Amino acid sequence: MQIFHFLFLHAVCFLLCASFNVNAQRKQFNISLGSSLAPTTSSSWLSRSGLYAFGFYPQGKAYAVGIFLAGIPEKTVVWTANRDDPPVSGNASLLLNTEGRLVLQSARGQETPVVAQGEVAPASYASMLDSGNFVLHNSSGGIIWQSFDHPTDTILTGQSLLNGQELVSNVSETDHSTGRFFLAMQGDGNLVQYPVEKIAVATAYWASGTVGWGADVRLSLDSDGHLYLHNSTGFSIMNLTAGIPTGRAVYFMKIDWDGIFRLYSHNLTQNNALSILWESSTDKCQPKGQCGFNSYCIVNPNQQPGCRCLPGFVYVDRENLYSGCKRNCTAERFINSHGTVIYSMQEVEINVFEDVPFPVLQKTKDECKQACLEDSICEAAPIQY
Repeated sequence: MQIFHFLFLHAVCFLLCASFNVNAQRKQFNISLGSSLAPTTSSSWLSRSGLYAFGFYPQGKAYAVGIFLAGIPEKTVVWTANRDDPPVSGNASLLLNTEGRLVLQSARGQETPVVAQGEVAPASYASMLDSGNFVLHNSSGGIIWQSFDHPTDTILTGQSLLNGQELVSNVSETDHSTGRFFLAMQGDGNLVQYPVEKIAVATAYWASGTVGWGADVRLSLDSDGHLYLHNSTGFSIMNLTAGIPTGRAVYFMKIDWDGIFRLYSHNLTQNNALSILWESSTDKCQPKGQCGFNSYCIVNPNQQPGCRCLPGFVYVDRENLYSGCKRNCTAERFINSHGTVIYSMQEVEINVFEDVPFPVLQKTKDECKQACLEDSICEAAPIQY
């Protein structure tokens, strides 16, 4: 039985690591002072089984630092260090220096702390755990810092999102810097999604509806894919998913770049298949903040959210369609043969229109249209509730 167990683990490790540069680090667990990594050679520190890695992963033509499932970092980055700093070149290095500081060193020798130096005491060693948690230890083995306490856009099995913590989306599927949406575990017990630049309650576009349970509520993910809200006594307040074991699988929950948070299953035995088990919405235009001023959200043919200008408007920046739209003429007006100014009005089917600081008239559609035609500077969008 022991021989079979060893062979099975070896096969899983081979499956995960075959396409990844791990060199002699496959059995790396504790990382000693003076250890270093480079993007193009010895690029990561692995957990004991080889499941998770901490180190460099490609971002565009450069490299970022984070935690990911070994062998497939481009799709399974679960934590990012210094996410708003520019990616580094292939000549950079990551170092747990002899002073016990984890730093990113440029080719010119400039050092950027990966963990704020004023945040913790110097470490004696570090560990990449099989849970996906990267940990700094003191000389007695105690934890002085761990990535589980500082989530970016993902929580893993055994991890919780506590009161006051939040997950913030990436800019895109390939750019892991801070994006436009966040998921917050609020002090009133409510789990809420907001556009990152609009934090008023009215701008929330999804909520768990658990207001009143207090500051002890946290979001947790179990090893069977059970995603739920509970308190510190273990009392379950709300199940987001029931939890269905699917054999050899890794589960993680992520707020994606499109503003929707999803539960993923990563199968370790079927070609590393990645599946969505649950999502907060199937409407990709539900998240507020998708589009800028004078534009609205559409779902593109590739099933990704995009932005479209209202009639009479053009994009402010065609390279960034989320930047909104501006008017392409002074007014939508014409003069007929009698010299009378007439105005045109075009009806547009819009799923979700962004919150804008315009007055709202409680009128019927026809009343709204007539009132707008009588006002030369009117811009209107009838809304049905």
